[in-house]
Amino acid sequence: MKTILVPVDFSDATQRVLATARQFAEAFGSRVVLLHVAEPEPDFIGFEPGPMSVRTAVAGDFRHEHQLLDELKKSFTGIDVLALQVQGAAADTIISESARQGAELIVMGSHGDGALYHLLAGSATTGVLKAATCPVLIIPIPRP
Repeated sequence: MKTILVPVDFSDATQRVLATARQFAEAFGSRVVLLHVAEPEPDFIGFEPGPMSVRTAVAGDFRHEHQLLDELKKSFTGIDVLALQVQGAAADTIISESARQGAELIVMGSHGDGALYHLLAGSATTGVLKAATCPVLIIPIPRP
């Protein structure tokens, strides 16, 4: 197993997902690709690039998330790690980066949201499970 893709969202699930990915990487000598999928810039009707205040807020969030991702990367000592931050729809971006990076395993968390949540909002985990071409290891994250 040469490459493990690890989508992270900086939630309570992140540390458990990283610990599992680290165990697999150490056991198989794998490269780890940490992937954070940032929200895409919102579309506004009547504005070309969107109002400046919104663009500034999105850029600030993007920079902060990049710093968090860099800190996670530094926590993987002795393992080859690539950290990526990409804007887009979560499930689609995870699938496309999985293919682009040649991932042989995806390790990600699931909050176990209910059926109503999945019906109304969808789930990145569900989308990845439906479209992945490699094994997907789901780390269940219990609700407090």
